[in-house]
Amino acid sequence: MTTQTEYFYGYFESVIGLVEVCANSTGIKSIYFVDEKKSNTTDSELTQKTVEQLAQYFAGERIEFDLPLEASGTAFQKEVWQALTQIPHGQTCSYGDIANKLGNPKAVRAVGAANGKNPISIVVPCHRVIGANGTLTGYAGGLKRKSFLLALESPSWQGELLQ
Repeated sequence: MTTQTEYFYGYFESVIGLVEVCANSTGIKSIYFVDEKKSNTTDSELTQKTVEQLAQYFAGERIEFDLPLEASGTAFQKEVWQALTQIPHGQTCSYGDIANKLGNPKAVRAVGAANGKNPISIVVPCHRVIGANGTLTGYAGGLKRKSFLLALESPSWQGELLQ
């Protein structure tokens, strides 16, 4: 007999859109920008804690998150996502930087693909990865949101700022 995993949802209305937090009983499964709330959902202590930390982040009061993460992905994707969590608040790096950090400098495209599959936006800061030439590159939440997040984290951000 297979037991069904129960999922909990929390929502935060940020200045750049509605953020949905999905968790099970042991960790955060995803954080995405969404257009609307799901109906008939329940929250949990963990989703409430996550929403609180997101509110602190957007208010400029939090630079690190203290949350159990439980993203689903391949071993390589999880390795890339772990590397993303090591990019300091207010700093950026390139896909090549991450590939080098992982000891596989030729894996730039694979790193980019894994970055694009990151299910835990903001907390696993895929928005801190930019092109090797300093330009903004893809972000599931859209480049305007990526630009906003980078400027929020570093008021001296000298890269592209999209309005």
